Amino acid sequence: MVRNELLDGPSMARALTRIAHEIIERNKGIDECILVGIKTRGAFLAKRLAARIEKIEGKPIRTGELDITLYRDDLSTKHENEQAHVEQVVIEDAVVNQKIILVDDVLYTGRTVRAALDAVMDLGRPAQIQLAVLIDRGHRELPIRADYVGKNVPTSGSERIIVNLQEVDQQDCVVLYKEEEA
Repeated sequence: MVRNELLDGPSMARALTRIAHEIIERNKGIDECILVGIKTRGAFLAKRLAARIEKIEGKPIRTGELDITLYRDDLSTKHENEQAHVEQVVIEDAVVNQKIILVDDVLYTGRTVRAALDAVMDLGRPAQIQLAVLIDRGHRELPIRADYVGKNVPTSGSERIIVNLQEVDQQDCVVLYKEEEA
């Protein structure tokens, strides 16, 4: 496997700061916004975005977390011996008529985001749902696109992108892995 670092810690921080500014600008502030991180790494990225937005706006943005395990349409193929379950949905504020900004680490096929959309809609009818991702690697299987992207990285289906975060992996970086050619 060939390892290629796409983002280091400072590059990741700059991308998140840019996304935070874009969220504020597009929504004309944060009053009707709720950042919702998709567990696991999306939840940590949402917390980082929330801290940046608070620093910029001078007030906190509402946040939440969501585990989409039960909503995955590929659950039976991924975990044939495991039973579907929801760990927890933590969104303390009502989503009705609010702008929900889903946050995830990598956008690939779109299936995780579709599952997150289903989970949010089960909580009520938001005014709008937006999507922020650190990495968009293409290869969509569903008509889903991100509103805010840290970095676009065209990949092949055989390549893998791994996002490492300090909170989980003790370092911040995004790495692309490719098979070595024989």
